[in-house]
Amino acid sequence: MSAAGVAKGAKRRKNYPLSWGAAPEKMKMKKRVLCVYEGQRRLWKDDMMLDADNEVRIPLVGEGVDGRAWITDLDVLTLRRAEAVLNATAEEKGPWVRDEGELERLMQESFDDIYLDLSKQSGKCRLAESGIGWKTSSATWTLDKTDIISAQWSRAAKGYEVKLIARTAGVVQLDGFRQEDFDTVQKCLKVWYGVEMVNREHALQGWNWGKSEMGRTEFAFSVRNKPAFEIPYTEISNTNLAGKNEVAVEFSLPADGEETGTNGHLGGARSKGRKTGGATDQLTEMRFYIPGTDTRKGKKKDAEEDGEEVEDDGEEEKNAATVFYETLMDKAEIGEVAGDTYATFLDILHLTPRGRFDIDLYEKSFRLRGKTYDYKVPYENAKRFFLLPKPDDMHQLLCIGLDPPLRQGQTRYPFIVMQFKREEEVNIELNMTDEDLKSKYNGKLQSRYEAPIFQVIAKIFHGLTNKKIFQPSSLFISHHGQSGVKCSIKANEGHLYCLDRAFLFVPKPATYISYEHVSSVAMSRVGGAISASRTFDITVTLKNGAGEHQLLNINREEQSPLETLFKAKNIPFRNEMDGDGGMMAAVMNNDPDLASSDEEVVEARGSADEDDESVDEDFQADDESDVAEEFDSDAASSGGGGSDAEMEDAAGAGSEGDTAAKVERPKKKAKTGK
Repeated sequence: MSAAGVAKGAKRRKNYPLSWGAAPEKMKMKKRVLCVYEGQRRLWKDDMMLDADNEVRIPLVGEGVDGRAWITDLDVLTLRRAEAVLNATAEEKGPWVRDEGELERLMQESFDDIYLDLSKQSGKCRLAESGIGWKTSSATWTLDKTDIISAQWSRAAKGYEVKLIARTAGVVQLDGFRQEDFDTVQKCLKVWYGVEMVNREHALQGWNWGKSEMGRTEFAFSVRNKPAFEIPYTEISNTNLAGKNEVAVEFSLPADGEETGTNGHLGGARSKGRKTGGATDQLTEMRFYIPGTDTRKGKKKDAEEDGEEVEDDGEEEKNAATVFYETLMDKAEIGEVAGDTYATFLDILHLTPRGRFDIDLYEKSFRLRGKTYDYKVPYENAKRFFLLPKPDDMHQLLCIGLDPPLRQGQTRYPFIVMQFKREEEVNIELNMTDEDLKSKYNGKLQSRYEAPIFQVIAKIFHGLTNKKIFQPSSLFISHHGQSGVKCSIKANEGHLYCLDRAFLFVPKPATYISYEHVSSVAMSRVGGAISASRTFDITVTLKNGAGEHQLLNINREEQSPLETLFKAKNIPFRNEMDGDGGMMAAVMNNDPDLASSDEEVVEARGSADEDDESVDEDFQADDESDVAEEFDSDAASSGGGGSDAEMEDAAGAGSEGDTAAKVERPKKKAKTGK
């Protein structure tokens, strides 16, 4: 077939061999019969040309100006691949491209040793007309060209970085490019995606003051109009007003055991849009000092009784830190924008972290809103739930084990401990349709609840998370017929509960000790004769040298029930208590001035590993089981008449000085008796 018959009536343009530089004015041509098949239409080599911008144009025959219509752009870098084929003779190579797939393979650029989103493993990055791809030996990640909004080129820790701002994927980071790749990448983004890549230099002065910029997908801190660092909103887990002019920003962290900063199959990239966790040491919190005020435009309303009228836009002056905090809350989708609220419970007393919080329940997370701190907790971070009756017959505890734990500055909270009054009831209707109740939750949730508040909250958590609600083991009943035993860890008083698979001490520090991790238990007397006669201590030694936990000041009457449990669970134990000391203490206790109450605290040192946790899988929870009644938390907070001394510390009424006074007073009397 002759190339001359391709475009009838169209003036044949003079062709030149494809090359990197501009086409020479005169060059001897070789006759070839090379064509590209585009559907049912054939594109001949003679119809290809270099335009003024050194770009290859492939025309369609019979359409457009001079019988031609451009179907695509091949940037000049692609010529390096196509040059050898096009300059070969027809006998050597035959047709240049036989199908659209081969044409697409020629229209792409590849780069090796590229890291996606701080991944641990490098892969091959490929830019094609349809979009961008990144591939490792195990999986592939792609980004459609219609999703790309903008692009930036900057120096990074691993070579040079291309940062893409995408509509759905957020911020995408590709590290590992060479400096000479800039022209190639810039040309591909411009020609194929219509995106202009900007070369941005980072601020290297090392200043810690600058200007904040809230972008579409990330927060930037700039110094002299140069970015010092950027924080994608997907990395932010929480933010709080830490002071009048100070804002604390907390960052997302992977759960223990999860491959940090990765989905695993992507070689270390894109953990639900988050990139934190790519290294051993993690940045967990950053604080910004923001002085002064900020003036923002807003609507003013005239609140007259005859009706509200919206006036023209006015300026409202607010604290700059508050404006920053509110803007970041909105951009990072923390709080109200997390989705439709299914239910809200107001002013719930929390022993850990201490305070009163409103609880908002959403589809995939719940939020604790306090006066100072707000917490957003995904349901996937809630590993286990415990419903525990307090031995006072008046309170009920709901404990939630978290991984990763909540953070408040340098303090970690692996457990949330809520306290409810047994007699307090609630009547609530969930903000859900009947279809959602059936399709999403398989009937595990009801549209309406009218029951004690602790039961309602426990049942809703059970339905939303599909997690069991564990309760104390039926194998252990204390001497007083309760599920919990009063004791202390170090100077912190609380209660010890025996579950089917573990010990649990609450409220502070909440400590979970799995039976399968226990090597042995030793019961001993520690301290003076007076306290030793009424109480004893338990030392729980863990396997593989993992340390030990000391549970102090347990009532002597609980020794027999605990030994029965140890035997039932096949836990090795030994009794190291000295009978002589008990006899001497009994004699001294005959003096009424020396008699001590059950609420004495003997200071001792112990270990409380809050992170030693395992799933209590075999425990069969019964949400309808009888639980002990609660006492009024306000009475405990007031410090008068409460039977549990630990509530004074948990509710914030008693100070450490008050506790020390209770400890030291009996000691002075003992000296007087001698």
